[in-house]
Amino acid sequence: MLSVRRAAPVVVGLTATLVMAVTTSFLWATDTPASADAFAGALPNGGHLTREVSALPERLSETGLYLADGSIDPRNRPFVPVYPLWTDGAAKRRWIRLPEGARIDVSDIDAWRFPPGTILWKEFSWRGRKVETRMIRVESDSQVTFAAYVWNDSQTEALLAPAEGVPRAFEIVAGKRHAIPGVADCGACHKSGPTPVLGFNALQLSDERDPLAPHAAALGTGAVTLRTLVEEDRLQPARPELVTRPPRIRERDPVGRAAIGYLSTNCGVCHNARGPLTRLGFSLQHDASGAPNALEPALATTLGATGRFVVSHDGAASARLLVPGSPSESVLLQRMSSRRSAVQMPPLGTVLADMAAIKLVSRWIAGLRAAASR
Repeated sequence: MLSVRRAAPVVVGLTATLVMAVTTSFLWATDTPASADAFAGALPNGGHLTREVSALPERLSETGLYLADGSIDPRNRPFVPVYPLWTDGAAKRRWIRLPEGARIDVSDIDAWRFPPGTILWKEFSWRGRKVETRMIRVESDSQVTFAAYVWNDSQTEALLAPAEGVPRAFEIVAGKRHAIPGVADCGACHKSGPTPVLGFNALQLSDERDPLAPHAAALGTGAVTLRTLVEEDRLQPARPELVTRPPRIRERDPVGRAAIGYLSTNCGVCHNARGPLTRLGFSLQHDASGAPNALEPALATTLGATGRFVVSHDGAASARLLVPGSPSESVLLQRMSSRRSAVQMPPLGTVLADMAAIKLVSRWIAGLRAAASR
């Protein structure tokens, strides 16, 4: 049976009625000094991610996701990213609720700003069992709350997880278990780019889907896309070009398109041109604002670039991130293939290598020509 742990050394079974009344949440706060807390970290736009205690609903059923009969509230609209994040084979469902009449500020097409009152949920399941549901709640222009809810054994309710998360919460395969993230884990990803809301953006909601995208799901009835947002006047400015010219990865080769899209979601959240890791000198995140004929950042910034990790190939060492024609010499591929704690990428959120993506990225690198570094 799963269990959650409070700050005091009391173990609470998920089938019990005793739950946490508060949790630690991240705030996207522009008026908090960087030294305010051990979890604090500098954010783009002058903001900081801080550790605050914020009252949250004790039960998922109290967050507004469901109606009284247990069905999804129709105000919560499903959406399906073109390039989903890999979480060890989890099946996921996602919903967003925008305040009535409110618009998303898309004046910066690569950094959407959501109106206060926006809520997003993401449900994680393995083998047909719901394990956790995460929630993001936009409180104001400068404040966002994150929470995770852990499903009970009977699948009737999910309870608020403690601030430190729930390690080893669910066995995915023999000897490998999923950990429900703590607030520090949430911040590791959500504070690494220009917006704390991930997976709901121009590329991910494009009506031009990618048939080779690993683990992509069908849109389904009522799924929100860019066309939905434009037709319902949910964007400010209106951006009709997102429908007439749907965003897509700027790559003609279908394999390359899917590989770069995968890297944008699974690596570009941290490795981008606008977050703390900009200093590394490369970006794997798609830029919807890029010129139509520009190389994708995943190519333009990695070809010829080196890092501090090295891989061995035919007795020689290589520190090059991307070596056209040679997957075995490309550090990028070797790190995404590893699940050693000191080497693996992403560094958290997964304990199983994504074999389908490894095969895809390997095919892409093998097919690259050295001339791509033009």
